[in-house]
Amino acid sequence: MNWKLLGYAFDRLDLGPDMRLEGGKSMYGQGIWAPSFRYHNGTFYIFSNVNGHTTQVFRATNPAGPWTRTPMKRSLHDLGVLFDDDGKVYVVWGYREVRMAQLNAALDDLVPGSERVIIRADQGMGEGAHLYKVDGRYFITSAWFSGRMRMPVARADKPYGPYEVNHAISLDEGWGSAEGYRHRGEPRPPFDIAPPTTALGRNVLHQGGLVQTPKGEWWGFSMTDYNSLGRLTALSPVTWQDGWPWFGLPGNLGRTPRTWTRPVTGVNQKPFAPYVRDDGFAGPALGRIWQWNHVPDDRRWSLGERRGFLRLHTLPATDLMTARNSLTQRAIGPRSVPVAVLETRGLRDGDVAGLGLLGLPWRTLGVRREGNGLTIEFRDQLGDRKVRVPFAGNRIWLRAECDYLTERAQFAYSFDGEAFTPIGAPFVMAFQLKTFQGIRYALFAYNERGRPGGFADFDSFAVAEPSPKGLMHSIPLGKSVTLALAAPESSLGEHEGSIVARPGKQGAARFRLVDRGQGRVALALAGGHVSISATGDAWVKPGAAGPGETFQWMESIYGEPMLMSLVTNRYLTVDPASGQVSATSPGARPDRADHARFVVVVAR
Repeated sequence: MNWKLLGYAFDRLDLGPDMRLEGGKSMYGQGIWAPSFRYHNGTFYIFSNVNGHTTQVFRATNPAGPWTRTPMKRSLHDLGVLFDDDGKVYVVWGYREVRMAQLNAALDDLVPGSERVIIRADQGMGEGAHLYKVDGRYFITSAWFSGRMRMPVARADKPYGPYEVNHAISLDEGWGSAEGYRHRGEPRPPFDIAPPTTALGRNVLHQGGLVQTPKGEWWGFSMTDYNSLGRLTALSPVTWQDGWPWFGLPGNLGRTPRTWTRPVTGVNQKPFAPYVRDDGFAGPALGRIWQWNHVPDDRRWSLGERRGFLRLHTLPATDLMTARNSLTQRAIGPRSVPVAVLETRGLRDGDVAGLGLLGLPWRTLGVRREGNGLTIEFRDQLGDRKVRVPFAGNRIWLRAECDYLTERAQFAYSFDGEAFTPIGAPFVMAFQLKTFQGIRYALFAYNERGRPGGFADFDSFAVAEPSPKGLMHSIPLGKSVTLALAAPESSLGEHEGSIVARPGKQGAARFRLVDRGQGRVALALAGGHVSISATGDAWVKPGAAGPGETFQWMESIYGEPMLMSLVTNRYLTVDPASGQVSATSPGARPDRADHARFVVVVAR
């Protein structure tokens, strides 16, 4: 549950000029793909394909490093590796057509004659393979991306099969997230950006694997697309049923609760932030969260030339994407506000430096020097729009307000760090497959005159997070509340012992939220509590609350409260036609047809 960034498996991966942004080439959207992380006989391994190069194998006896790197002789797309208990090492890879082979003792090539197709393209598997052996059986998890995304799994009694396929151990779980703005065409101006869609099965869990804790619990890990924020990781309880590892709980297989009890690991630990995003540049090294956009030129940046500042010497470039030595870190949602403090005394003619949102289209806010004059410049690659404001100072605060729920952002600047002035119009951020990582916050400095120029000094960088603790709204424990649907507008109440929904605020009941621990509540009403039957019916049961009267409180991606019954593992929902209330919804849908997201109003 709690992660700590130890470091990187490599500090520099320099396999050619494209990794250095030289010769008009780049590695945006290429590089490391789908690593397979394994531990065997005291050694940690990372196997990962690098586009345009062979698969690379990293080894370490301590996950904090140091790591060594060995190139394989083959390129294996989205590989998964298994160290079997008979001493053999198997690898699977491919998209739809899945191949298997044995690795040699050096782990740098396939054993001759061992490569076979083990799953045909028409059997329903995807890519991103993970290979496991559980209780003597072999399992391969994968990801299907076309149309309605899902997680297929194959199993067999022998390594080479025959394999049978379960087409979806996880399906449609995106916690209500709708697919946002996406690039449909080429990743360059004028840009063909598709508007958001509520199609089912797009922003959902995919490309996942399995892990068993030392206490015997099974959990699934996976990714989910979160629009312009990029891909996020997810943790799912796993239920084994009929020999298959389903993501989700017994009453709701294939769907993952967004809030659930933590894994039993034998370690009690308070939650903490895994990354330190802010940096005052006062130390001898950059914070671990930083990553260069490509292999940097170490002669052109420094933390020591001016203590307490990051100094970026400008190199020739035409824009943010071609600027080498741009220092970046991943954006954080659901909303975040990066602020960079820039000093401009070292800028020379043609230099531009500032804060950027690295993506496509990219946007920047910085300071430009033309001759002896300075201007504040907002630049939007979409339409090559520019807004310039005269600047006579030497120190400026640059800010970007980013909302990844609406996918809109706005730049602003300040001369004192307190009063900010917006510049340029708000703009839409989009997900695209050129950089593939979502928006990255970038500190940049380059020269548009085709030559090295001066330098930019960054005093600090900080990221404010308005909603940093998971839930966007606190649970009003102990308070009386009304529960309503926004569309169609209706309120929950009681009728002859059953829970029903009536139009508008008619008959709205006041439910007192009883704290049941672990983010769970009971809904107290009229001397009893809302209870859920095995079939999901909702009624008022007299007396104290037990498991049948307990709901896990959680939110959709957009911060809308949802109530999951511990009896059915499904969500309280309203049938808009009859007004019947039941705990039968499998979860939030992008088209909002779940009718399971409530407007909670604390009664006064």
